Amino acid sequence: MSISPLRIKIDNDTELRLLDERDAKEIYRLIDQNRAYLREWLPWLDVTRSVEDEVAFIRSVRAQHADNRGFGCSIWYRGQIAGTISYHPINWLNRKVEIGYWLGAQFQGKGLMTRACENLVTYAFDELKLNRVEIRCATGNRRSCAIPERLGFTKEGVIRQGEWLYDHFVDLVLYGLLASEWKHR
Repeated sequence: MSISPLRIKIDNDTELRLLDERDAKEIYRLIDQNRAYLREWLPWLDVTRSVEDEVAFIRSVRAQHADNRGFGCSIWYRGQIAGTISYHPINWLNRKVEIGYWLGAQFQGKGLMTRACENLVTYAFDELKLNRVEIRCATGNRRSCAIPERLGFTKEGVIRQGEWLYDHFVDLVLYGLLASEWKHR
């Protein structure tokens, strides 16, 4: 199966676009503006210290895409980048993928991430013919946990001390959704 979405239109105001180096400066600006906000739940802020770091990340995601192991998208809302969403490398043997995402604080509360996730879940099942999609969220990150819950994922358990967050471990909730459940919703 080949992966090649360039753009996924969500609605008149919102679309997903394959991550592009030309957008690195704007993505980095959004990260930098939201650094304290994002740092509460995301472990990669300390390694994203420049536009060049963002370019390197985009190149790695584009290489993943070229190797048919997934892709990452910028989330565009009314002509601005609002955040990103991506497939962590696809496990083709087991036909599953994990979705990761972040959104700038000023774009919260508009349903953007729920709709973006919904589109990537649909793409995973309908186009890629995967069997399982996972999302992992820190147990205390209620906004992030609400997304898979709204989309009908099953809370399968808690991964104790599953992620190192700068100076402490956090527990992660593991959410899973099967293709058969998505088709019957």
